[in-house]
Amino acid sequence: MKTPDINIKLVDGYFKLLENLAPKYKLELISKLSKSIKVDFNNSNSKFYNSFGAWNSDETAEELISELQSSRKFERLIEEL
Repeated sequence: MKTPDINIKLVDGYFKLLENLAPKYKLELISKLSKSIKVDFNNSNSKFYNSFGAWNSDETAEELISELQSSRKFERLIEEL
């Protein structure tokens, strides 16, 4: 079974479950679903676009390299035979 088929069956199942709900609560549900779609859409776009960009620092490349190299710690133990 394909994913779109499963999604349609889920929607149909939810609809059958909620079809006897009072109109007042159906409107409340519609409102909440609409808000969640707007939030999901805005978050997905911002996460996508925020994943692009450059390193933001005032340090030069040489300073960054020396800082990274100085922070390395080697604790290699050589066992005697």
